[in-house]
Amino acid sequence: MTDRRAVSIRVPVLARVEGEGALEVDIADGRIVHLRLRIYEPPRLFEKFLEGRAFHEVPDMVARICGICPVAYQMSAVHALESIVGVAPGPWVRAMRRVMYCGEWIESHCLHIHLLAAPDFLGCRSVVELAQSHPEEVRRGLALQALGNDLIRLLGARSVHPVGVRVGGFHHAPPVDAVAALCGRLRAALPEAEALLAWTASLPLPATAQRFTSVAMRDGHAYPMNEGRIMSDQGLDIGAGEFEDCFAEHQVPHSTALHSLLLGQPYLVGPLARINLNHDLLPQPVRDALQATGVRFPSANPFHGIVARAAEIHCALVDALRLLEQYTVPAAPFVEAVARCGIGTACTEAPRGLLWHRYETDSEGIIRNARIVPPTSQNQARIEQDLRQALEEFGLDREDDELRRLGETVIRNYDPCISCATHFLRLAVRRT
Repeated sequence: MTDRRAVSIRVPVLARVEGEGALEVDIADGRIVHLRLRIYEPPRLFEKFLEGRAFHEVPDMVARICGICPVAYQMSAVHALESIVGVAPGPWVRAMRRVMYCGEWIESHCLHIHLLAAPDFLGCRSVVELAQSHPEEVRRGLALQALGNDLIRLLGARSVHPVGVRVGGFHHAPPVDAVAALCGRLRAALPEAEALLAWTASLPLPATAQRFTSVAMRDGHAYPMNEGRIMSDQGLDIGAGEFEDCFAEHQVPHSTALHSLLLGQPYLVGPLARINLNHDLLPQPVRDALQATGVRFPSANPFHGIVARAAEIHCALVDALRLLEQYTVPAAPFVEAVARCGIGTACTEAPRGLLWHRYETDSEGIIRNARIVPPTSQNQARIEQDLRQALEEFGLDREDDELRRLGETVIRNYDPCISCATHFLRLAVRRT
């Protein structure tokens, strides 16, 4: 029996990540013999757009890769380029970069939890239905998302494709009164974030346990965002410059997006991987709130990703408030950067996980080569692993609609950039 469904979707597009996907499952003799998460849109080849451009143009250009996580692309880019030009921004720039990144984590995670993931667990087809059954929860989520957008706007001049970031720092420093106003809103939002964390932990999440490798940054001093080494729960401990020694992308026939493997094996990046490796570095109020939920980390349940996202929202609010309460206007919001020839690498933690950049410049600061490895491509092989185990545990004799719904739920749980609509898959099930 074959069942084909075509749906239209809208997605914020990441480099080398599609806007449309299809899931194909072949079942024979009660087992899965063929499973593919198909990505079939043409690749964007964004790195080629950067070649021939001056290094100072890169932050604004890479911000256009994604409408939801532009800050992540800017931060990975400026860190890599600063390693080439020999610039080391001071404490003010580092603090404000974390504040801006906090804003992105808040808005991105809130969007995913409320508009994409939560309806799956509450029997709703969309956030419209969710707003009817859980109006206060949706209101709270949208208010927190707006606060995250305003944090990005504070330093980026606008929340979508911000333009305030430059190599060496920021184009401008926000006024004290604008920062004070946001501090008031951040304080008021802390109880809301704690309530959101408790709510996500109370959702009827599927109970499962899987074996997977968690990969995330860790710096030993603060919950990872802008700084740290790349680590795994299997003993990996490398700098950004060693990324290509351990991680390799490859093309698969059914996808125009590359798959990334760690020493030949799938791995997980994103909130669940981060909290699995860094739960001890969460701010104390977040650890206390997480302890009260009864959900324990490290966790082997991929569906605990939604709880990890809520914990990171709480973490981002606490961190942003802490940093902005100490805010002063600097003498200059940036350090001047002068063109140099060289190669630079860097990674940061985008909302969806590890984001790695590599740039090569000539003596005039012109980009001669660029490479970007986004988190969604790193998660694709892990998603296929999860799909196989989840469907087999669920029962392959279930109705096709039930298998499709579970498949979509599993994929959306990873918050890939192909999942910005609630129903996007074309599912073909062939039984023999």
